[in-house]
Amino acid sequence: MQSPERIHPALWRATQMAKGAARSLPTGHAALSAELPDGGWPLGSLIELLTPHPGIGEIRLLRPALAQLETRRPIALVHPPHAPHIASWMSWRLDPRQLLWVAPEKPVDALWATEQILKNGSCGALICWLPHVRPESLRRLHLAAQASDLLFIAVRPSNAAQNATPAPLRLALAPAPGGLSVHILKRRGPVCDTPLYVGLEPGALTPSSPRHAPLDRRLPALPAAGRTTPALAA
Repeated sequence: MQSPERIHPALWRATQMAKGAARSLPTGHAALSAELPDGGWPLGSLIELLTPHPGIGEIRLLRPALAQLETRRPIALVHPPHAPHIASWMSWRLDPRQLLWVAPEKPVDALWATEQILKNGSCGALICWLPHVRPESLRRLHLAAQASDLLFIAVRPSNAAQNATPAPLRLALAPAPGGLSVHILKRRGPVCDTPLYVGLEPGALTPSSPRHAPLDRRLPALPAAGRTTPALAA
């Protein structure tokens, strides 16, 4: 009997890691890449990062992958909880002019904007924050992502782990000294019971801090309608 992968690249045994089923982007973290199908972040697919609260290092986890994207392709941030910190992006040698910051007022508008960006296909990466989202909305976004080649990340709260999702890859993140504890909740491969430790570079503002540091800064006040936030002006 032929092995599943010889029948179709999307098939694999439950005891083995899926290979060749999707395009991928190296994570830049050897321990994490070794535990992911095709050795990296899958492109054109919904990836969920579950966090206890924003700013524990989820963007720093993605930094090596973002640095590999073509500089001409924007990086979209939809409905982030804080304003992107430009100094951090520059310290990572990422061009702030790549950032496309979308801050809709309503959650339904965030979903609409995310879907439109996925369908447009011009961005290299899309990171959206979805504190509350219905399963059917996730399925819709995952279907839209499959027609693209971008890195699509949905950041959701930790308590979403108990809910079903169409995402082929789900990671639960928790702060750890000097990095993150990463628990792979779902992947195209065998169950991973042991959390991984992923070391992260310190934040630009707290190079000697022994704890994790948020990379985003809260806005002192919401900008008036029709005005551009000075911190983000390029």
